[in-house]
Amino acid sequence: MKLNFKKSGTGEPLIILHGLFGSADNWFSIAKELENDFTLYLVDQRNHGDSPHSDEWNYEVMVEDLRELMDEEGLSEAYLMGHSMGGKTAMNFAVTYPDRVEKLIVADIAPRYYPVHHQTILEGLNSINLSETYSRKDADDQLAKYIPYPGIRQFLLKSLGRDRNGFYWKINLPVITENIEEVGKALEEDTVYSGPTLFLAGANSNYIQQSDLPDILAHFPNYEIEFIEGAGHWLHAEKPEAVVREIRRFLI
Repeated sequence: MKLNFKKSGTGEPLIILHGLFGSADNWFSIAKELENDFTLYLVDQRNHGDSPHSDEWNYEVMVEDLRELMDEEGLSEAYLMGHSMGGKTAMNFAVTYPDRVEKLIVADIAPRYYPVHHQTILEGLNSINLSETYSRKDADDQLAKYIPYPGIRQFLLKSLGRDRNGFYWKINLPVITENIEEVGKALEEDTVYSGPTLFLAGANSNYIQQSDLPDILAHFPNYEIEFIEGAGHWLHAEKPEAVVREIRRFLI
């Protein structure tokens, strides 16, 4: 699948993958801080952002999407970073094509299995009647019945597009809803990427725990981990300066 991406900057290539319900735009402010150091590729994964929709949605096909992008861009290898779902894609890519990943950064996700925990978000998104939505405020009011936090609603509603026919979802909401179990799948056993790997964890997040470290070591024996103080799961939005600092420290 030919993915949509935004390319900017100069230097060694750094590919960044967003998380579930997100898009390349989520990393725009981080990329702006890194453009003097790297050639940035901010990628919309399939069924997200401006990339195509498909009924097939799992890490195997998302890995191949990324390989195709690198092939078309003439990238034999690159620095690779992913957040949450994007981190799982990045980890799967690294263990599948280790020679194509110079260094790996995984933001607030571990290799283990995660049970489905997005039911309320999916119920809220599916509850929005787009045919009766005439403004973003209409959509926000409907979503507020399920999600009381304005920041989370604002993030989710970035996936709401609008054209002359009205509002539409940029994300492939039906396929994501039907296949949500795919997001939490663990890496296959005995898969290893031996290259330098940095795990960035939000200190206030429960996505990476001390109990995950043996599993991380088994898959990524050359890893280090940094906990970003004051950050939760969306560490790049909550503590962007710290995230940029760690990216530079690790890659340069």
